Amino acid sequence: MKQTLTSPNGTPASRFAFGTMQFGGRADETQSREMFDACIEAGITQFDTAHVYTGGASETLLGRFVQDRREDLIIATKAAYDGGAGRDNLLTSAETSRQRMGLDTLDVLYLHRFDPDTDMHESFEALADLRERGHIRHVGLSNFAAWQVVKAANIAAKFDLGIAVLQPMYNLVKRQAEVEILPMADDLGILVAPYSPLGGGLLTGKYTAGDDAGRLAQDDRYAARYGQQQMHDAAKGLSQIAAEVGVHPATLAVAWVAKHPTAPSPIISARSAAQLQPSLTALSYVMSDPLYDQITALSVTPPPATDRLEEQGE
Repeated sequence: MKQTLTSPNGTPASRFAFGTMQFGGRADETQSREMFDACIEAGITQFDTAHVYTGGASETLLGRFVQDRREDLIIATKAAYDGGAGRDNLLTSAETSRQRMGLDTLDVLYLHRFDPDTDMHESFEALADLRERGHIRHVGLSNFAAWQVVKAANIAAKFDLGIAVLQPMYNLVKRQAEVEILPMADDLGILVAPYSPLGGGLLTGKYTAGDDAGRLAQDDRYAARYGQQQMHDAAKGLSQIAAEVGVHPATLAVAWVAKHPTAPSPIISARSAAQLQPSLTALSYVMSDPLYDQITALSVTPPPATDRLEEQGE
């Protein structure tokens, strides 16, 4: 049976989550608040941030916004992107995140990426201590390969912990998760919350239209990640289909991720409320099976990976 997340007062997790990576960075406080309010109005109850996002501004702003409705929401953050997943770093990171957000308890604390240099027993003992103190409710994993998740789940069980949720990269042009991550998580009953459903903006159609103001044009990491011609060809094909059915490409891109048979819960994000709206529209968009198959045919599932992830993401 798949894990389910609820807020402190029992409000169920929304179908999508909202990622606050842009808060305090490309989105100033006013823009961030407008996006938060738009999410609340749309019924979003899951909000995702990380210790390293925008130097702490993301956590600070999110914490400020959630105070008057804290019990209704699921707040997740991540630790150990830098500094390793050792006990001291995890405890320090979690405490810093709690202080920044003004929260007694973090609903989900993710290990932000796999740390090959730290024994997982040390990591999960620290996470168990945090749960015992009431500082966290659930544990998640981000950017872990399938074998790493299985190993983590077995070690976590020794400390009476489960892996509640997993964050892989997944979108129409980055489909590696289909090979092992999604079926593995489905088999183990782990909720999957994929990030980057829009492919760093590639699948919104703006680059096809000649827009050079986004991350693919301004961030070398994203430019390399989405630089293959076949990816741009798929994005162009998605824009053509979107025009034919009268739906924004971003709506189709997010709805496509959500329609995978294992029912993942995509993490949507944006720089402004206007930019966010097509992704929010995907919450209520019903994609037909033929349309899903048509969009799926624009790209291919890659062959099985080796013993590591293709890349470490957000």
